[in-house]
Amino acid sequence: MQDELASRNQDESEKERLQFRIGIHVGDVMVSGGDLLGDGVNIAARLEGMADPGGICVSETAYGYVRKALPLPFVDLGPQKVKNIAEPIRVYSLKVPALTPVQAHQTQPLPLPDKPSIAVLPFTNMSADPEQEYFADGVVEDIITALSRVRWFFVIARNSSFTYKGRSVDIRQVGRELGVRYVLEGSIRKAGNRVRITGQLIEAANGRHIWADRFDGELTDIFDLQDRITESVVGAIEPSISRAEIERSSAKPTHDLDAYDLYMQALAHYYALTKPANDEALRLLGRALELDPNYSSAKALAALLHNVRVIQNWGDQTEVETGIRLAREAWADHGDDPATLGRVGIVLAYLARDYEVALAATDRALLLDPNSVVAYRNSAWVRMWAGDWRVSVDHFKKAIRLNPLDPSMHGIETGLCFALLVGGRPDEALPWAQKALQEKPAYGAALRGLIMAFVELGRVEEARVVGQRLLAQDPKQTVTLADRQHAQRDPQFRERLFAALRTAGIPE
Repeated sequence: MQDELASRNQDESEKERLQFRIGIHVGDVMVSGGDLLGDGVNIAARLEGMADPGGICVSETAYGYVRKALPLPFVDLGPQKVKNIAEPIRVYSLKVPALTPVQAHQTQPLPLPDKPSIAVLPFTNMSADPEQEYFADGVVEDIITALSRVRWFFVIARNSSFTYKGRSVDIRQVGRELGVRYVLEGSIRKAGNRVRITGQLIEAANGRHIWADRFDGELTDIFDLQDRITESVVGAIEPSISRAEIERSSAKPTHDLDAYDLYMQALAHYYALTKPANDEALRLLGRALELDPNYSSAKALAALLHNVRVIQNWGDQTEVETGIRLAREAWADHGDDPATLGRVGIVLAYLARDYEVALAATDRALLLDPNSVVAYRNSAWVRMWAGDWRVSVDHFKKAIRLNPLDPSMHGIETGLCFALLVGGRPDEALPWAQKALQEKPAYGAALRGLIMAFVELGRVEEARVVGQRLLAQDPKQTVTLADRQHAQRDPQFRERLFAALRTAGIPE
């Protein structure tokens, strides 16, 4: 149903599009006078309310029936307390990959970049244990990172590549949707201490196979196996690239494979963006750092998780202090890892308001990896907070091109809104906030950006309507809380934001 609706919506104006939320539960119902009643119906109704427009939420009961039968990317939202139901219900969210908002609006193929362009699709987990999914995903993420550090390539970001996870896709369609010439796909089998990785490189325009190979080794060889895949792909696409350029992309984050395994498990939980997943990710990273106290990638990811906890009001001042400490330790020994540097930059700007070090970290990340969407996105936020709004806009737009199907596109669109507001361009900022809210209607930052744009355009009544909407979804929202939620260095901009919120009826 959601597929069909999204397909029909493509030719409709935004005002005419129909978007539905769907909730699915399996349980008994009571029939009374032609009505269906009971807890089963109530649970399904509550799940519907939790779903995003165009999305689906299912109960743990329904998930148990379909998790192995349907190759769909469910996200565990954890136990949720729902109205009129005594016990919490574990909820899984499904945003149909083909229906991500960017794809729904995208009718023309993206143009090919002026250098070799590639997307790495999620590798199939061939292990007997489905719990090894995180390992397969982590290895693919490392391959993407290694390829992206070859500065002569254009490499699509992980979040866009992973929208195809679990789907049977036409490689030519992938090439059109992501705007790339080549696609790498494969499989991973981990059995005991043995690892087998297969890969094949395909020319997207015509489906022609350019290269295929199989790599076998011990688990202790995992970094070497990743390097060999990178070298093979680079050699097949651009043989003229020097060996030194390839070696520069081969970063070994740790020598402790147990710590590395824990880090990959934590990374999988980080992407879920729920409090239970955040808690578990921090627990796993704590174990990783016990095994390797100098593991800077783990420290930077842990710092970012604490940053998320502050943004989401999941903790107290301890989260701020811990996040800053971990970020500074990672900065002191970052090992020239772009992902580490990008995470350090965002944390030190947001939590510590240390803009100069944050800018140095994100600039270094971009120098090392010109394909890092994390570095571009984080640089864009840091520069926006620091007041450099023109570069911020440029970096946000580059992040969109590197990550055109990002399921979290609403965050980048909100950033663009605020960057343009910093530049005094509310007329250009307004549509970006509106786009973000089409994808995430309850996203507080986008609602605040929309309020500010409306107020500065003189559309006060519309700003007040949005203000009521913000308070309805977050009754704790105040002007004082907004002071912590926004890290702008310029006090004049902060006062503009706070004045707009007051005008919209947000309490002091």
